[in-house]
Amino acid sequence: MQPKSLSIKLVNESRVTMSIDKKYAQNTVHLKRGSLYLSGELYDRYFSGLETIILLGKNEDFLIMPVRNAASGGYLLKLKNSSGDRIINAMDFFRDQGFPDETDIEFDVEWDQEISALKVKNHPK
Repeated sequence: MQPKSLSIKLVNESRVTMSIDKKYAQNTVHLKRGSLYLSGELYDRYFSGLETIILLGKNEDFLIMPVRNAASGGYLLKLKNSSGDRIINAMDFFRDQGFPDETDIEFDVEWDQEISALKVKNHPK
């Protein structure tokens, strides 16, 4: 993943405009060969400081739920790079959900406040 793109433009002395590259403003996760990739921004927003998560299938979607106590189990949030991106190796979960091993797709996600989980829409972007 490339660095975040941020541009600031001085319009006049009292007004500044900012734009962020939409690729980084979107809430998406990437599934590739049984591993789920989260951006550092997404990790910081919903899972900051955590080492493990639980993946649960729910109807057509699936959930990424935080685990506060690593001894409780779950999948590890492995650090991928210095940008803070994370990888979750969960080939067994995705096989059980019907994804072929060679799957390479991106999904939209949204935070579900009621169940405190990141909801992954099970339809490719």
